[in-house]
Amino acid sequence: MQHRRRTLFLGTAIAAVTALLVLLTGLSTGVRETMIDTATTLSTGHVNVGGFFKVTAGQAAPVVTDYKRVIEVAKKTVPEMEFVVHRGRGWAKVVSDTGSMQMGITGIDVRSEPKFASVLQLVSGTLDDLAQPGTILIFDNQAEKLGVKVGDAVTISAPTTRGTNNTVDVRIVAIAHSLGLLSTWNSFIPIDTLRKLYQFNQDSTGVVQIMLARKDLDHIPQISARLRTALEQAGWRVMAADPRAFWMKFQSVAREDWTGQKLDVTSWEDEISFMTWTLKALQGMSVVLIAILIAIIIIGIMNTMWIAIRERTREIGTLRAIGMQRREVLWMFLLESIMLGLFATVAGVTAGAAIASGVNAMHLHVPTGLQFFLMSPFLHIAVHGAALIQSVVAITLVTALAALYPSLRSARLRPVVAMSHFG
Repeated sequence: MQHRRRTLFLGTAIAAVTALLVLLTGLSTGVRETMIDTATTLSTGHVNVGGFFKVTAGQAAPVVTDYKRVIEVAKKTVPEMEFVVHRGRGWAKVVSDTGSMQMGITGIDVRSEPKFASVLQLVSGTLDDLAQPGTILIFDNQAEKLGVKVGDAVTISAPTTRGTNNTVDVRIVAIAHSLGLLSTWNSFIPIDTLRKLYQFNQDSTGVVQIMLARKDLDHIPQISARLRTALEQAGWRVMAADPRAFWMKFQSVAREDWTGQKLDVTSWEDEISFMTWTLKALQGMSVVLIAILIAIIIIGIMNTMWIAIRERTREIGTLRAIGMQRREVLWMFLLESIMLGLFATVAGVTAGAAIASGVNAMHLHVPTGLQFFLMSPFLHIAVHGAALIQSVVAITLVTALAALYPSLRSARLRPVVAMSHFG
């Protein structure tokens, strides 16, 4: 309190560093959560039971037969499940009057998709119309390339599992805002239309997607292993664990000498493994920046404590002369540092949380280039209570450790030497 200016300056610096720490952590968490939400809406579940069906040894299709029985086994084996959906998988050529492009075709039952509408932002059209047969939802970047709008008709052409080409005509009923990399090639049609295109029966689908509660996401490897064992015990042949997206496995599966059905259990990280490098890069940058911020705190605290000890050397000598023990001198300076760190970090996390809430409320648009990797048109900073508490504890401990050495030096001062000190 006697050195208000110095205390205020250092406290403000610690609060600012803490706020930056909160925002960096929140940005990394927000990107991860956005990536999970978008990926698990457009192309994958948290845990997936996909697989391949081979009519001949050299020809594989991403098909799961008797999928209803797979769902029954999954429900019994995965009590952590929030809900489960099934989707068709395909790759086809989409042709309009003015253009064409190769595109991933996902067959869905939009009425049984609880998260689908919450992630997509429609540019035009109505999502409910996707429940009608012979319809399609595409993204605005695809609509621009094809030169189409809602109400236009396009033709989907794809080879069937028997090796013959088949086509279906569909009507565009919805165009959604691009969600980055995954929406570059994804499109959605009713699953019955996909079955018609590939000439599948009603018992076949492309993948069973299992959605978990957020608290269970750290247990995905254990859940996947448990489910893989249960499927094998139920009589299915199951592929060995392979952390790649399903479409990256076609060549290796085609080279294997077997026919019939094999199931493949994967996680959301496996299915988008080709793009999780963006998250790892962001986390790496965050670690470097956090290390720099902590170094700034340590240097500032140590310098300030050295100055404080120098200014109060005679005071230390007097206190030691009237009976204060060395450990009490040590505790006096440590307590000062801890109190400064605690009050400053509380102010910092409060400011950081307020800034994050403001940014989220403003719905700041992400530049188009970043949307491609972040898979969201808006910047999202996720600040959770646990992260705020961790920031307060971590920075307070850092300030205490930074003050430890200067405090030890002050405690070792001899009373006679300290009392005769000038300057």
